[in-house]
Amino acid sequence: MTPVNILIVDDREENIIALEALLARDDIRIFSTTSPNEALKIAWETHIAIALVDVQMPEMDGFELVEMLKSNPRTKDIMVIFVTAISKETKYAVKGLGTGAVDYLYKPLDPYITSAKVDSFVQLARTQAELKSKSDELQNYAIVVKNSADIICSVDAQTLRIENINPAIEGIMGFKPAELLGKSIVNLAIDEHRPLFRKKLGEIIKDNLTFAVFEFRFETFDKNIIWVECRASYRNKTIFLNISDISPQKSYQEQLIKSKENAEYSKKVKETFLANMSHELRTPINGIIGITNLLLKTDVDEQQRGMLDLLDTSSKSLLGVINDVLDISKIEAGKFNIIRSANNVHDIIKSVFDLLKFRADESNIEFFLDVDPDVPQNLMVDSLRLNQILMNLLSNAIKFTERGYVKLRVTVLQRHSDKVKIKYSVEDTGIGIPTDRLTKIFESFEQAEDDTVSKYGGTGLGLTIVKKLAELKGGELTVSSQIGKGSIFSFINWHTIALKPAEKAGPKPEKALTPFAGVSILVAEDNMVNQFMLSKILKDWKVDVDMVDNGRKALDRLAAKHYDMILMDTHMPEMNGYQAAKTIRVDFEEPKRSIPIISLSAASFGHEQQEALTAGMNDVLAKPFQPYQLHEKITALLNSPVNTSKV
Repeated sequence: MTPVNILIVDDREENIIALEALLARDDIRIFSTTSPNEALKIAWETHIAIALVDVQMPEMDGFELVEMLKSNPRTKDIMVIFVTAISKETKYAVKGLGTGAVDYLYKPLDPYITSAKVDSFVQLARTQAELKSKSDELQNYAIVVKNSADIICSVDAQTLRIENINPAIEGIMGFKPAELLGKSIVNLAIDEHRPLFRKKLGEIIKDNLTFAVFEFRFETFDKNIIWVECRASYRNKTIFLNISDISPQKSYQEQLIKSKENAEYSKKVKETFLANMSHELRTPINGIIGITNLLLKTDVDEQQRGMLDLLDTSSKSLLGVINDVLDISKIEAGKFNIIRSANNVHDIIKSVFDLLKFRADESNIEFFLDVDPDVPQNLMVDSLRLNQILMNLLSNAIKFTERGYVKLRVTVLQRHSDKVKIKYSVEDTGIGIPTDRLTKIFESFEQAEDDTVSKYGGTGLGLTIVKKLAELKGGELTVSSQIGKGSIFSFINWHTIALKPAEKAGPKPEKALTPFAGVSILVAEDNMVNQFMLSKILKDWKVDVDMVDNGRKALDRLAAKHYDMILMDTHMPEMNGYQAAKTIRVDFEEPKRSIPIISLSAASFGHEQQEALTAGMNDVLAKPFQPYQLHEKITALLNSPVNTSKV
């Protein structure tokens, strides 16, 4: 069996190696390169059937490379599969399909889907090669022509009139062969396709093409419209045509496209719902936490302070549940990023341990920390996500342990150059997990037992988040457990040893914040609780505050009065914050056009925060926030070189 030639184009060598390992087999010959220009040379010199092309490359992007391949008669029939990590929005898929691609593969690659798709196109490539071979043979074997299921005909190159046509024309289009002899082949096409059909045949003659494939719509004897694929060859002033009815394939293709569009639309609807849910949930939580903090600063007795502390704890607990749900949603939507930086891992581990020790003490559980001295001090890690993994594992261990101990043990498994493989183990003497439930506990909303929620509480999302975070970090999460004896959860991950990280600012001291005397701020916020909270905070800072509840009113106020700054919620009725900011930046005259705008957004998706900056906002402060954070951002913008307002 002749191997099918596959070309892999990716600017990252490790991606090529991974794909070669995944696709390696005897019936495939793989060509690979990191250079788009080298890819063009390979495609020109070698008959490439399938090309797996990365979209994002420095020299020229994948779309440009494919356009060049498709513009060349020698390479235009290569089946292109884009391999991409960019957004799955319809516009990118349409752009890719428009350049001539047949499919998409999305990073990170699923090995089963990748193998299945490539295998299907390998089979398609073989089928197309076989069809071409058969098409050549048809010229010498009349018996094959007469019994072909496809329409096979010869056409005079000067007049485009049919000289010979096989009986298949009657089965496909309802015409008897004798009725079409001497008639123009162009008349088989529907009216609107005839000019293009004639032009295509002219190009075949002009370029003396021995093989060309194109698709048109033909009208049958009984006025039905069908899709046909024409395979044409020009030789000795004659065009030889093999015409296939591809209506079923076209219908299936249209269904696939429609299904893909529906899936992408559903995904978009889900993302929109999650964004709205994030706003609708986090906004009132911001108000509750903010007003609780304001009340705690007033004269309250010990009983009232205790209740306010409970309210603050409950609010933050609810916020934690909301964040868990949103984290799962973001991971599943592919909107979750791991951001590694130099961090003191010993400090991260110790802070998590110290934070949870009081909970272990309250439950009369021994709480141990054992960090191997060989564990490097500074590593490249996403400190927030490592903290999240350890917090979830330790919180679970403490929650499900009634007596005995919980131990966090950190050890080095391997070292290689500047890399180190570290194992984080959380061991407990808790209730344990049945063997048949060990895989289920990592699924969303699943617990080890049906009555776990009623006994111990929780959403069933903690371990799901841990597993997904471990996978995103390129690590491995394992568990072993015995009923009544306890469990051991282990997270294993390679890290890069780092230099000493920059000193991080410590917690903000509880002190009076500098007032903004003479500063006027317009606040656009539709939530009444947040309106009250923001008004109280800003007035305590001696700010002159005006409050509106939508973007349209904000524009009207700004047109009528001078302000030093705008605090803009993004989700508001009538006109949202994005639209209002864009209007200010485009339609207003200076200096109002350049007024500093801070987005007070409850958005949890990174692309929504980027959208706020793209709309023209200067900075983003996510809800819920602490007053000092707002104070810092106001101070920074008022003191920026482009702003002459006084603090």
